Amino acid sequence: MGTLTSCSLTTLNFRFRVCHTRGAFSGRIRQLEHKSLKNICFLCTERSKREILGRRFDRFTCFSINGNEEEDNTSKGSNLTTTSTEEAEARNADEFKSEQTPASISSRSPNVAPMGPAYDNFQIDSFKLMELLGPEKVDPTDVKLIKKKLFGYSTFWVTREEPFGDLGEGILFLGNLRGKREAVFTKLQRQLAEVTGDKYNLFMVEEPNSEGPDPRGGPRVSFGLLRKEVSEPGPTTLWQYVIALLLFVLTTGSCVELGIASQINRLPPEVMKYFTDPNATEPPDMQLLLPFVDSALPLAYGVLGVQLFHEVGHFLAAFPKKVKLGIPYFIPNITLGSFGAITQFKSILPDRRTKVDISLAGPFAGAALSFPMFCVGLLLSSNPGAAGDLVQVPSMLFQGSLLLGLISRATLGYAAMHAATVSIHPLVIAGWCGLTTSAFNMLPVGCLDGGRAVQGAFGKNALIGFGLTTYTLLGLGVLGGPLSLPWGLYVLICQRTLEKPCLNDVSEVGTWRRTALIVAILLVVLTLLPLWDELAEELGIGLVTTF
Repeated sequence: MGTLTSCSLTTLNFRFRVCHTRGAFSGRIRQLEHKSLKNICFLCTERSKREILGRRFDRFTCFSINGNEEEDNTSKGSNLTTTSTEEAEARNADEFKSEQTPASISSRSPNVAPMGPAYDNFQIDSFKLMELLGPEKVDPTDVKLIKKKLFGYSTFWVTREEPFGDLGEGILFLGNLRGKREAVFTKLQRQLAEVTGDKYNLFMVEEPNSEGPDPRGGPRVSFGLLRKEVSEPGPTTLWQYVIALLLFVLTTGSCVELGIASQINRLPPEVMKYFTDPNATEPPDMQLLLPFVDSALPLAYGVLGVQLFHEVGHFLAAFPKKVKLGIPYFIPNITLGSFGAITQFKSILPDRRTKVDISLAGPFAGAALSFPMFCVGLLLSSNPGAAGDLVQVPSMLFQGSLLLGLISRATLGYAAMHAATVSIHPLVIAGWCGLTTSAFNMLPVGCLDGGRAVQGAFGKNALIGFGLTTYTLLGLGVLGGPLSLPWGLYVLICQRTLEKPCLNDVSEVGTWRRTALIVAILLVVLTLLPLWDELAEELGIGLVTTF
């Protein structure tokens, strides 16, 4: 056994007072305590243990004279002189005496360069408070039981453990898989329920920092363990229902306002002046707008109906999978009526296929309703019998989308589109807004529907690459035109966080799902890509003024 260094019993007590936690990793700490008897500073050993556990206590002061001096001296080999038996016994007696008399911390060697200021009592108490207020960790007793009962030669051979979860509140088991991934995972889930009951959730994830693929094919896998109360989303509170209701009322108002704005050529002059003249201070009589509310309701119903149908698509896809969804928070917007809604998962997704299916169901449902409305509105716009229902909109509107502009040009013709204003049916506006909103929500970034689908189909790393590209195109105004900046800010504030992993976050989703997603992203780009002036002038879409 190696000899002790100058760290005395007082230092040992100080170590227990600094680094003793609630016992979440007591088994690992006891293993490391046996190694502390080597010629290494005990506080340095604690620092290494904290780094293993995911902590960073790099401000401890090292009281060792030469760190791992015994190992350095051993490496010198024949250059060292051997000590006689009498000298060794005398040295051991002196060290035993020094153990009985606690040494003062201030008596350390003056040539020691401290690694940083030692923690004071206030900082130590703060660390303890952070531990107590943090999420509930996995019980070390349960970890031993799970390793004994679940893992082994026939399932998964554990070689080491690491922290798992956002705050390191779980355990990640790394090792070697001993069978087919899906079969092993199903067996482990069943055995976990038998051993611990309804206490933990087991995740199968890709091994972090893996050096290569699994010999059986596919990526190497690891298994993460988290408490259910930590890993599962909480229930919807009363205040969340109140906020969702308030946002829905505001979204309804913005849709009605969009319907009134579509009749801008019919509004009274005093109302027009108030909305267009920045110097106008006195608001007009709002009673003048009441006659236009009734004519604005069909357009408002259409825009709001598309958003509701979008959310119904999510719920219909989630119901067979037994996935719970939270209440949707609709986001009002004057230009489109709504930016869509924020809908959270209220249960852990079983696998990546479910994530892709539920994510794509909403935009596909919204587009399935919006596109027929858009096409029917174009046909009614070219029908002379429906002239009384048409509204005048600037032709520049059709330059905002390459795909929708080309469809409008093919339906209405050159003469109708190559003008300052175009007479269209309100269904065209409702369909246009619905398709644009669905396209925005299908962008592969963050926690949007497109981001969730890409994360499920191609993985987290692919989503990071897609997200950076999307942010760049939005920042440059390449996608979305004048709406790129407000939409980018909305995503950064509300939807930038990636979705949490599924229980089975490794199994592939299949070729046809990936193909459908790639086609959908291409259509999204064509929908949000505006027409540049040269192409718009050549196609006859709107009047292009050259200065």
